[in-house]
Amino acid sequence: MSKNLTKRSEDYSKWYNELVVKADLAENSGVRGCMVIKPYGYAIWEKMQAELDRMFKETGHSNAYFPLFVPKSMFEAEEKNAEGFAKECAIVTHYRLKNDEDRPGKLMVDPNAKLEEELIVRPTSEAIIWSTYKGWVQSYRDLPLLINQWANVVRWEMRTRLFLRTAEFLWQEGHTAHATRAEAIEESEKMMNVYADFAQNFMAIPVVKGLKTETERFAGAEETYCIEALMQDGKALQAGTSHFLGQNFAKAFDVKFANAEGKQEFVWGTSWGVSTRLMGALVMTHSDDNGLVLPPNLAPIQVVIVPIIKTDEEFDQISNVVTELMTEFKKLNISVKFDNRTTQKPGFKFAEWELKGVPVRIAVGPKDLENGTYEVARRDNLTKEVVSKDTVVTYIRELLEEIQNTLFQNAIDYRTNHITEVNSFEEFQSVLENKGGFISAHWDGTAETEEKIKDLTKATIRCIPLDRKLEEGKCIFSGGKSSGRVLFAKAY
Repeated sequence: MSKNLTKRSEDYSKWYNELVVKADLAENSGVRGCMVIKPYGYAIWEKMQAELDRMFKETGHSNAYFPLFVPKSMFEAEEKNAEGFAKECAIVTHYRLKNDEDRPGKLMVDPNAKLEEELIVRPTSEAIIWSTYKGWVQSYRDLPLLINQWANVVRWEMRTRLFLRTAEFLWQEGHTAHATRAEAIEESEKMMNVYADFAQNFMAIPVVKGLKTETERFAGAEETYCIEALMQDGKALQAGTSHFLGQNFAKAFDVKFANAEGKQEFVWGTSWGVSTRLMGALVMTHSDDNGLVLPPNLAPIQVVIVPIIKTDEEFDQISNVVTELMTEFKKLNISVKFDNRTTQKPGFKFAEWELKGVPVRIAVGPKDLENGTYEVARRDNLTKEVVSKDTVVTYIRELLEEIQNTLFQNAIDYRTNHITEVNSFEEFQSVLENKGGFISAHWDGTAETEEKIKDLTKATIRCIPLDRKLEEGKCIFSGGKSSGRVLFAKAY
């Protein structure tokens, strides 16, 4: 199997696009700006979904589903949110087509079928959900309301890239209502930490936890918490956000509750979400010039077994041994595939599974049966070992854990080497152009300076790290006072 991938060092963007398609993760669809997620890609998303869903339920959340369409007047109720998403909205104006009399076989919009009120195809669901919560919340006994939904949303992007930015994408969005400000802030921080745990323990991606600047905040939020990851090309990627909404949506949709004293109060809200852009992060953080590299905790197939045979008799002998081996793996919840296709040679299979990022490959032939051994190959560092059949199951169970940890450590090492402190704008520009990564710099806290730096360099403030040291300094651009460093980067 010929991979013919562009090298990352030559054209990282082209490498990414080719890899997503050739590894059978996704492809562009017949609908402009939209993608088809193929079975192998969707299998990875399902594993992400399953782990996140488990984590949400462990923190007390329940799943529900809300409509795809939002009446325009409802969408406009929270002004900042409506303004923030207005340019990305798709709008339904009519509900019927009819035959075009001037062009047989063609359809046209029926002018008599105009909707009384236009419908927004949801870019996010705060409006429809908070309008629903008004009927669900009457008393403090109804709180907290902890709801999540798995859904699709539409944001009419002009420049799209598979997984990273598409007009329609899959995500989850949590929407919660609380009796107090403190409880809502605690929820926002808790969900940011859930996302960070998932990114680090399952995706093997280290993240920086922080706050967005006022300019970068979610439209309609009082505070946006985020996790920021660093890709191999030195660009940042926002991997998840959690928003403290204050009482903005409660006031817009009149969501009140009677407290213990019987007094009416507005509830406090949060929303939080991650999307299929995590698939893009997974691809870009670990993969190499040979194809995908998947962390074992999210790989749909953790172990693939490839027989090396010349005759039907050899195939039968190996199949019997492999069947027993697969039973042992399945007892340990290790996902395993026996690639017993007779239409492809072992070399083709090796290349295919390497391209698809399967963490461990076992090759077994007649000599292996004689010697009581297996050849075990790691995808992450492309090394091989000969392992006794008596210890191979335990060896691979430990190996999968080692690969998971190694991928995480490699990503940490890369990020550590690509966080650079700078103290002047000249130094800032030099690091940005020649090294990339996160740039730790003093900022005067003004939106004006933030915008000027963005205009001049295309770098944005990715976050104000939660663990940053408070230290007096001078803004690298304006020279104004600064109370601590923030992280800048070019980003996806």
